[in-house]
Amino acid sequence: MSLLERVSALEAEMAKAKARTAAEVEQFRVAMLGRNGAVTELFDAFKEVASEEKRLLGQRLNQLKKAAQARIDELKAGVQESGPSSGPAIDLSAPSLTEPTGSLHPITIVRQRIVDIFGRIGYTVSQGPEVEDDRHNFGALNFPPDHPARDMQDTFFVHPPDPARKENGGGPDGDLALRTHTSSVQVRVMEGSKLPIRTISPGRVYRNEAISARAHCMFHQVEGLYVDKGVSFADLKGTLDYFTKSLFGQDVSIRMRPSYFPFTEPSAEVDMSCSICGGAGCHICKHSGWVEIMGCGMVDPAVLVNCNIDPTEYSGFAFGMGVERIAQLVYRVPDLRMYWENDVRFLDQFTAGTFRS
Repeated sequence: MSLLERVSALEAEMAKAKARTAAEVEQFRVAMLGRNGAVTELFDAFKEVASEEKRLLGQRLNQLKKAAQARIDELKAGVQESGPSSGPAIDLSAPSLTEPTGSLHPITIVRQRIVDIFGRIGYTVSQGPEVEDDRHNFGALNFPPDHPARDMQDTFFVHPPDPARKENGGGPDGDLALRTHTSSVQVRVMEGSKLPIRTISPGRVYRNEAISARAHCMFHQVEGLYVDKGVSFADLKGTLDYFTKSLFGQDVSIRMRPSYFPFTEPSAEVDMSCSICGGAGCHICKHSGWVEIMGCGMVDPAVLVNCNIDPTEYSGFAFGMGVERIAQLVYRVPDLRMYWENDVRFLDQFTAGTFRS
């Protein structure tokens, strides 16, 4: 049967079509215009027609498609005019079907809880660009020109560093990179805000690291900064003790170990008593009873000077934590990569607001 004969036969079939319900109208529509419908198949066959025949056949196929849509509209109108008797009765008082509800991502949930905790003691939220210049990402934070964090193995550079500028102290704005920490936001806040300053800076950061169960090349941080007259290390410890107890419960405690960061002096690593084993020792805390959760310290006077703040009059403290690490302790997720895989089986466990371990 030629293509024209098939068109004619299909026109006759459509003219005889009948439907008593909306479901039968839909069946007819799918049979004619659906992905595997009869009209659709003719259009697929049209691609193989010789060029000299395409004009006539193309017009007939377009007419056929319009006729099919017109017949569908006629059948649909006929079903509507026949009223409820043409199909099953509809109970308008019955509850509607409910769609499954989604949830915030676990990282978003934990980050918001951190923001809420610090918000209760007067910390504002500050944001900054993810592509940063050398001054805000390194220079103003007291990173020497030869600091390892400036090397390619740690940083994703957008514009490669200029050796000539590096020899002269690291050119201030020419070396662009994806920020390696949200401390760059703190520099911008100190440069453009009135004192005192009490703020946290949540956001994504990037480091050129191998992806594993405990590390990723992109992750989230929340960094905090408090600058005022008379700020002490005791204020820092009290603030972080308040934070950990608010998030993990009153039974946890913290300890501080001396450390080194270019932008704080003195500096410390903060450990929390393991919330999983209660300090008795488990594989999460490597049987030590303690889990490292963040770094902190008093803002180095050189950083204050770089941001036009008089270190003889003002002092401050800063701290920073990885949101993924905190989320691991909150939800006991064993592998950081699970947060990035978008596996619905994993994310569905957070629709009720709590992780089901």
